[in-house]
Amino acid sequence: MEAAITLEYDDVKTAEAVARAVSPDNFKTPTGLSIKTVCVGKQVLTSLEAEVKLATFIATIDDLLFSASTAEKALRIIKGAR
Repeated sequence: MEAAITLEYDDVKTAEAVARAVSPDNFKTPTGLSIKTVCVGKQVLTSLEAEVKLATFIATIDDLLFSASTAEKALRIIKGAR
């Protein structure tokens, strides 16, 4: 199974921060699962390749999106505090 996820932001700085926040997940993957996240301009691009159960694949995507959402919320709070 493969998936490509693209998240687009209003500015490069936000995209870079989100990419850094979720990229540690690139190194903590179960056997048979590969995740790569990069920042390209205002976009965060994640590619997943998996030879695992469908439930594991879906859970991985869910975890990635939850992490990105958490990073986005933290950035909004930080921007609001300035």
